[in-house]
Amino acid sequence: MKAASELKTKIFADGADLHGILEMYKNPVVKGFTTNPTLMRKAGIDNYEAFAKTVLNTVTDRPISFEVFSDDFFEMKQQALKIASWGKNVYVKIPVSNTKGFPSYGLIKELANLGVKQNVTALMTLEQVHHVTSALAEGPDACVSVFAGRIADTGRDPIPLMSAAMELLRPYPQLELIWASPRELLNVVQANQIGCHIITVTNDLLKKLNTLNKDLLEFSLDTVQMFYRDAQAAGFRLDVDLKAMVG
Repeated sequence: MKAASELKTKIFADGADLHGILEMYKNPVVKGFTTNPTLMRKAGIDNYEAFAKTVLNTVTDRPISFEVFSDDFFEMKQQALKIASWGKNVYVKIPVSNTKGFPSYGLIKELANLGVKQNVTALMTLEQVHHVTSALAEGPDACVSVFAGRIADTGRDPIPLMSAAMELLRPYPQLELIWASPRELLNVVQANQIGCHIITVTNDLLKKLNTLNKDLLEFSLDTVQMFYRDAQAAGFRLDVDLKAMVG
């Protein structure tokens, strides 16, 4: 693998900035999109449905996920059905549990039986992957988002769990594993090495894809040049007596 275009793992752009989404839509490397309420709030979005439909006016041919935001399973179902009606490329994000810790497995299975394409999110244990996979097994296309980046934040290596999750999904070709919340470009390489179907990438990380397998001596020189340019641009000066130093 020498470039992002050679990745087998699909890159989904993760964000809720409308301009950023529309820009990333022009990038053929980006195969889909994910959002969540936290990203939407940071982007200053106050009308959920209006934002989603504006995005969907342009993003019509790639999967995009919008998340429910109720904490009540009955209301989650109603929100999920409404969100799913917005387009054939829409996946409804369902959290693996509500805020009280009650699993969403029953709702996930019910929505799968209704033909709703889901992106089940915020998973961090193999047990959760097992239950979610079972709930989605008889349904349509769906994604299982394991937050590998947050697992790594606890000091645990996420690769063994992600590899085991891939094995759990293997019997179900309509299900795809998402490596969620990556922290660095290395995670893209790691996801690709274990055959993970999808990795979510923020705009900042997406900009780093051109450094994939970059020559390290060239990268070293680029870094030195950056330091020099920034020092010059900042107008830094040190008054030194070169004659005194020589003497």
